[in-house]
Amino acid sequence: MENYTTYRTAESVSPKHPDKLCDQISDAILDAYLSTDPHARVAVETCGGHGIVFIVGEITSTSPEIDIPSIVYRITGDSSLKVHVNIVRQSPEIANGVDTGGAGDQGIMIGYATHETPEMLPREVVLSRRLNQFIFAQHPYDGKTQITLSDMTSGSCIESIVASFQNVPQNELRKLVEDFIKQENLDQNNPTITLHINPAGDWQQGGFEADTGLTGRKLVVDNYGPRIPIGGGCFSGKDASKVDRSAAYMARRIAVDYLRDRHAHEVFVRLAYAIGYAEPLERTVIIDGKTEQITDYDLTPQGIIQHLNLLRPFYEETARYGHFGEGFDWDK
Repeated sequence: MENYTTYRTAESVSPKHPDKLCDQISDAILDAYLSTDPHARVAVETCGGHGIVFIVGEITSTSPEIDIPSIVYRITGDSSLKVHVNIVRQSPEIANGVDTGGAGDQGIMIGYATHETPEMLPREVVLSRRLNQFIFAQHPYDGKTQITLSDMTSGSCIESIVASFQNVPQNELRKLVEDFIKQENLDQNNPTITLHINPAGDWQQGGFEADTGLTGRKLVVDNYGPRIPIGGGCFSGKDASKVDRSAAYMARRIAVDYLRDRHAHEVFVRLAYAIGYAEPLERTVIIDGKTEQITDYDLTPQGIIQHLNLLRPFYEETARYGHFGEGFDWDK
């Protein structure tokens, strides 16, 4: 019987990537409203690029007026941007379903946890993110990293690494990647890791100057990497009444709990909701391939909000490097 090599790849983007700038702006606006009105209903999308930023969405709140352009300028570091804001109140028809404790929308939420890493995330996700954070700490610019693992009879090893960062010359970026490899002892199974360092050449234009960004466009980066399915709902810019955010966090919490309590190798959680209806339509947990129904958690929107303390302004930080494996309450 032939042996086949399996490859696993994941990427990470820096907080100065245009899509991540949009995620952070949307969540910073959410935080600004929650800081004075914990029950604010917020659904904000940001689109930015080439000198202009558009903020659109629905907000219902008792908060005083928020200076949205100042939030954009703080996060981007660019006060020359033209900021266009079009915010209206939440649809009364949606509000009717949420006011009674129901979910703010229909949707499917996926939770996941694995014993593969201390972060309980796939190894390729953790390594690509940690490399990105390692480079960004020294060069806080737009950038991307990507790591490919191969599973062979000798065990998992690093096959290749891609690193592209704004304003970092190839020789310096290569040195940083090599330092990371040495620090993490990543070459023990493969001393000849293939490196692709600024493969299109060094670059100085990044962020909104080079490309357009949009809230919610890095969903796989925000979740568990490309090996694990996602429900498809965006997180950033949404208050906790939107179950595509809050129930996704709760699904991760449940997956982590089951992983620890059952000493499992891998746990998947699936939750599904209907708009205006409080109880989930599906509450499935799969523990090392065995399917069960979740019975010991309050999975109504209000139950989740209370359990995870989701009415506080802390969301901007979740938008920087992924919503899981970064020490938030649903990871602990």
